[in-house]
Amino acid sequence: MTQIYLRPTGFVESPQRHDGESLRLAGTMLWFSQIEYIERAATFTHRRLIAVHEWTDFTATLCDAHRERCALLLAHITSPRAALHMGARTIRFDQPHVMGIINATPDSFSDGGKNFEPEVAVEAAFAMSTAGAAIIDVGGESTRPGAALVWERDELARVEPVIRRLAGAGIAISIDTRKALVMEGAVQAGAFMINDISALLYDDRAVDVARASDVPIVMMHAPSQSSDPHKDGIYKDVVYDVFDWLEQRITAVEAVGISRDKILVDPGIGFGKSLAENLAIINNLSMYHGLGCAILFGASRKRLIGALSNEADAGSRLGGSIFLAMKAVEQGAQIVRVHDVAETVQAIQVWRGLRDAGLTATI
Repeated sequence: MTQIYLRPTGFVESPQRHDGESLRLAGTMLWFSQIEYIERAATFTHRRLIAVHEWTDFTATLCDAHRERCALLLAHITSPRAALHMGARTIRFDQPHVMGIINATPDSFSDGGKNFEPEVAVEAAFAMSTAGAAIIDVGGESTRPGAALVWERDELARVEPVIRRLAGAGIAISIDTRKALVMEGAVQAGAFMINDISALLYDDRAVDVARASDVPIVMMHAPSQSSDPHKDGIYKDVVYDVFDWLEQRITAVEAVGISRDKILVDPGIGFGKSLAENLAIINNLSMYHGLGCAILFGASRKRLIGALSNEADAGSRLGGSIFLAMKAVEQGAQIVRVHDVAETVQAIQVWRGLRDAGLTATI
């Protein structure tokens, strides 16, 4: 069976100068002038680069099934994403947003557990919000390779007081968990998003809890939904395999009553993927707009940065973290999940200024 994928590329700084030669990407500040058409079968992968203004003529030459698939993918790629409604906050996706990471754990890979105490975590989250984070993602269990599994009630006890304090101050909160009981307790405490590294597969009750909570759901790709999400990372071609897996999960979740406009996707950088596989996903991130969901991207302080920079430790990966966040932003990622909020917000503000200049240029 042949599968079809589309990747928007050929981004244009000033599309108003080239009328009819570019399309807007998912309602963002990006316009693309070319579409990479990809046919993938068991024995081959064929790629063609088609200019936007030649697209209609090109698709007319395809068989009905491939033409219909192209129409669906292009509609997903160009359709604006629905805004997130998180309590009093409305987060629109015409521009990228920063999600700040709060690990209320004693064994976080990135900060060594400095935010384990609730008061410290709350103060750190307030600082992130002040620095420009649109969402704060609170987690009570480390998912680094080799991390111990945390009992669900202990995990909830770690995050609940933090969420209550932050929600009381009107901050938009996401709960980073794969456990249904923690999801329930966090939403009751004031979280307005569920961020699940297992895409609602780890816990049998997770889908029902997510549907009943009626909050946005981030579904991340990991090769295993066991206690170790990093194992069994075997791919024929990681870019397409991850796309297919996420597409199947979206279909399954929609089938039980969770609408696509409530779903965000995360390709799972660093989870059961080699350095080469992570880089392939990052370089082809724009293809995931074909899923029709907002993209959340998280590579902050991850091991791949150390692997590319003389084995820099987690605390010395700021430059690489910002570069990867901006690589994602330049491919239309709607949310970047980061530890270093102020620095990333500043980088996005400068990028936004350049985009504004390009989109308003008259010469």
